[in-house]
Amino acid sequence: MKKRVLISVSDKSGLTEFAQFLEKNNYQLISTGGTFKHLKDAGLSPIQIDEVTNFPEMLDGRVKTLHPKVHGGLLAVRDNKEHMDTVAEHGIELIDMVVVNLYPFFENAGKNIPLDEKVEFIDIGGPSMLRSAAKNFKSVTVITNVEDYEKVKSEIETSGDTTLETRKTLAGKVFNLTSAYDAAISKMLLEEEYPQYLNASYKKVSDLRYGENPHQSAAYYVSTVENGAMKDFEQLGGKELSFNNLRDMDLCWKVVNEFKNEMACCAVKHSTPCGVAIGNTAVETYTKTFECDPVSIFGGIVAMNYKVDAATAEELGKTFLEIVMAVDFEEKALEILRQKKNLRIIKIKNPVSDKQTWVKIDGGLLVQDC
Repeated sequence: MKKRVLISVSDKSGLTEFAQFLEKNNYQLISTGGTFKHLKDAGLSPIQIDEVTNFPEMLDGRVKTLHPKVHGGLLAVRDNKEHMDTVAEHGIELIDMVVVNLYPFFENAGKNIPLDEKVEFIDIGGPSMLRSAAKNFKSVTVITNVEDYEKVKSEIETSGDTTLETRKTLAGKVFNLTSAYDAAISKMLLEEEYPQYLNASYKKVSDLRYGENPHQSAAYYVSTVENGAMKDFEQLGGKELSFNNLRDMDLCWKVVNEFKNEMACCAVKHSTPCGVAIGNTAVETYTKTFECDPVSIFGGIVAMNYKVDAATAEELGKTFLEIVMAVDFEEKALEILRQKKNLRIIKIKNPVSDKQTWVKIDGGLLVQDC
């Protein structure tokens, strides 16, 4: 007896190979819209979702999978006789796997486009299918990320199905995704400074080698909704960034952003400013910053709210620094700075966008405006 997999994705990377694997392993492919066309064009044999529901897509595609024949097939508990009798009575066939990723709301929420356009990126059917499949993880495999295709393939090749532990983990990923997705939507629509529920939607950029100290694990996340300087910078040279680097970069950049109409430079060491200055030229501004504390700046971070020229780069090169940050660099300045192979060179342009500061306390958060 064939198993059934419902596939509806916006990210089609790796999909053809994965769907080919499933079809070869006795899965009936069910799909919608653009995903159906993608699978057909790849020479596969999917069936349209309306062949399952006997109901056409409607409202410009807003209603495709919101149907008892879909959600009944996902939610029915296989060892519950009453459930199985009910689905049989209503001609509902079981669905064993769901492969869904969501409309690109995260990618569009922060754009300068009308609210009506942003609303169209809010996915309804996708999260509903994911949540139904995840709730019934004892029987249904649910995939939201292309990175999980290989693990699922490996387990099917080995034992004919995914393990319960894998299905549970994948279900957890669903609720991790949908909670972040809903938090991002709420953030866009709800303009309360201190709402009843404080939600946050952040996506992991990378794991870090360690945290504040070598024995602590750490990771780097960015907002899925808000823009910000620390979300959108460019590293032009040097080693990978650490937890302490990123924290000090944030502080350093916030200091120089306080100076809107002056050339400003700040040096930070261990989360403490050790020099701040304004000046009339790039090199003068840095030199005055250095002279605030020529000892503590060693091994620190320097941020400048102006373009770095060759003369300033020569002065920067005379001291061991972890990071040099600026809005831009002359080509000659980059040549000079890149002679220090480990020096992290950061091009950063966005103004500081933080409206609140959060302080974690045991079991809670303190929130204040900036």
